[in-house]
Amino acid sequence: MSEKEYVRKQKEDRPVVAICYDFDKTVSPDDMQAQGYIQSVGYDIPEFWKKSNILAAENEMDQNLAYMYLMKQEAEGKVLFTRRKLAEYGANVKLFPGVEQWFERIRKYGKEQGVIVEHYIISSGLKEMIEGTSVARSGAFEKIYASSFYFNDHDVAVWPAQVINYTSKTQFLFRIEKGVLDINDPAVNESFSPEEIRVPFRNIVYIGDSDTDIPCMKLVTTYGGHSIGVYDAQTEDKAKVYKMMRDGRIRYFAPADYTENSELDRLVKSIIDRTAANESLEALHYQCKRERIEADRKSSEEDREKAGLLMELENSPNFASTHSVIRKLRKIDDWTPEEREVLLQTAEKNSQVYSVLQDPDIREFYRGILGKIHPLTEEARKIKEIIENRKY
Repeated sequence: MSEKEYVRKQKEDRPVVAICYDFDKTVSPDDMQAQGYIQSVGYDIPEFWKKSNILAAENEMDQNLAYMYLMKQEAEGKVLFTRRKLAEYGANVKLFPGVEQWFERIRKYGKEQGVIVEHYIISSGLKEMIEGTSVARSGAFEKIYASSFYFNDHDVAVWPAQVINYTSKTQFLFRIEKGVLDINDPAVNESFSPEEIRVPFRNIVYIGDSDTDIPCMKLVTTYGGHSIGVYDAQTEDKAKVYKMMRDGRIRYFAPADYTENSELDRLVKSIIDRTAANESLEALHYQCKRERIEADRKSSEEDREKAGLLMELENSPNFASTHSVIRKLRKIDDWTPEEREVLLQTAEKNSQVYSVLQDPDIREFYRGILGKIHPLTEEARKIKEIIENRKY
């Protein structure tokens, strides 16, 4: 079986802001399962969640796997449990005010500021339902990371394909950071230099509403990004966002009102503005860094060249070789004290150098070396007297 070739996003020539959203009670005012599905299988909402939580507790089961199992089990003999049916439930999911226009408006604002804005969903809810929403169908999201089912040839859900809980959500932030979006692409574990990172954490925004978002919020905040807690503007219950703020999980909070010029709208636009300015400075920083690296590389090459020439002079077998090496050495102006000492020792110890110290080219080279030594050492004085044609 041939290995799959993964499509990976490349670093852009403009800064990228990735806005990541939880779904239930962040984009929608209620759990998606509670907006049609639970009622269709004959449960009231609290009863369904109570049964799901008991199932998880009694079987040491992940709570998300528990609700997925219960959804499939309770659908038997009552409703079709197909991808299409789940998408239909999703189509009826209510959205907070302004959500329908939000994604394109924020994308457009980013473009005006020279910033690419991408929207991602990271949710423990059902991918198939989210895909059925009007915003998903309009192409609002770069990628939807959510729990999902495996469907058989008849489009019937038979097994969980992906389950996402509050801790596993964090892996998707790293995928977004590196542009490695496929959930099976192992390149997410590869090391990337800061210059290669497509979306640095400082340019990631995470918007959520509750405890299940805390690991993502904390990660984004810790690495310099922007975590925003939202609350229902109708109830104005800020208890959760106050706690998240108190515990250092979020940097900001705002009502879940996505209309133009709302508090959330102004906040996200301010983050985009800041990103545009900050990334301009970051680009300058990396330009300086690249220049320094290139200078270091060239310096290293010069050091290697000097070391080679010093060795050639030290081992020069005849006068012709000495003159040839000196011709190369005269092109170099920057000598360390240690290198000057080696040159003086070679002039004294190698007869093929010592004997021609008064030749014009050799004399001029060593005059230049001696001119940088203050005060003259005993060895330097000896070489100076020789090249000045005085007996030592």
